[in-house]
Amino acid sequence: MGSNGPRPDPFDLDDPTGALPDAVWQYLALGAALLVGVALLSQSLVLGVATLALLLALVTVVSAVEIVDAYDREALTVFGEYRTLLEPGIHLVPPFVSRTYAFDMRTQTLDVPRQEAITRDNSPVTADAVVYIKVMDAKKAFLEVDNYKKAVSNLAQTTLRAVLGDMELDDTLSRREEINDRIHDELDEPTDEWGIRVEAVEVREVSPSREVQRAMADQASAERRRRAMILEAQGERRSAVEKAEGDKQSNIIRAQGEKQSQILEAQGDAISTVLRARSAESMGERAIIERGMETLEAIGQGESTTFVLPQELTSLVGRYGKALSGSDVQDMEGLEAKAFDEETEKLLGLEDIESSLEEMESYEDADMSSREDVELEAETEQPGR
Repeated sequence: MGSNGPRPDPFDLDDPTGALPDAVWQYLALGAALLVGVALLSQSLVLGVATLALLLALVTVVSAVEIVDAYDREALTVFGEYRTLLEPGIHLVPPFVSRTYAFDMRTQTLDVPRQEAITRDNSPVTADAVVYIKVMDAKKAFLEVDNYKKAVSNLAQTTLRAVLGDMELDDTLSRREEINDRIHDELDEPTDEWGIRVEAVEVREVSPSREVQRAMADQASAERRRRAMILEAQGERRSAVEKAEGDKQSNIIRAQGEKQSQILEAQGDAISTVLRARSAESMGERAIIERGMETLEAIGQGESTTFVLPQELTSLVGRYGKALSGSDVQDMEGLEAKAFDEETEKLLGLEDIESSLEEMESYEDADMSSREDVELEAETEQPGR
């Protein structure tokens, strides 16, 4: 089996077996086989030779057979010279003189340690990130770079500090996507030469210093107070506008009511004036008729048998008879009321007055009918009358 990466990892005293490459195991197994064979040769020549041959064959087979996993590619070197890239499956390689280096072709995650940087406006910040990489060309990753994981991690650290140092504090806190894109673009070109593709970069956290955090908290508090004052002022202004609008509508309605009241009052005065005029006219005509009848009565009591009556008096008698009998014996013109012209009727609103008079007459008729009904009911209740 190949070692993980282009170079074997350093020897770890806590885990000595996990740090040894395959070539060391091959040499150790060969040495152990030789010791066992020499020990057996000292006792029996035939048994020693057979055992030594068997052990050498087993070690040779194990050293010559290389199994590559489905997600790996392995670089093969013979006597230190690069020969080929082993695909997934079983391969036969020269025993004892070849070495293989495995490369994982899946997407791998590199944790970028927390870095400290000074922004362009001289504010200290700390940030950490995660880089997702994938080996696209195992040959370049083996020949062009010593340890591609370590190289990508160190390059990401320096790039993260440079990007943060080129931005202001507010931008580092609010433009996380821009930071990710800039780091990705900076890593993309050099890693292509190593056969590595940077798939994504995610900045996990950007933290300013404590002093800056306190200043930001004070600034946020002041901003909230400012917005509260603005909202309160806007509310007061809106309330004043609504109140003024309400007062305006109230004044308009009040003015319309006063106007309507004045119109109705004027119409009432006009109706009253017309009614008084008609009443006075009717009373004057009645007085003339009564005075005329008294004159006729006085003439009738005289001794003379011949009377000379003026035309006005005959007209007066005819009108009196019409009033008494309701007949239309003669049209009288002497005391008829004069009609108003159109302008005067329009000014006095006589059309509305006529309709109002008709309504009053209908109310009087209804009142009279109701009184007659009441009288009839009273008569039925008192049969003795």
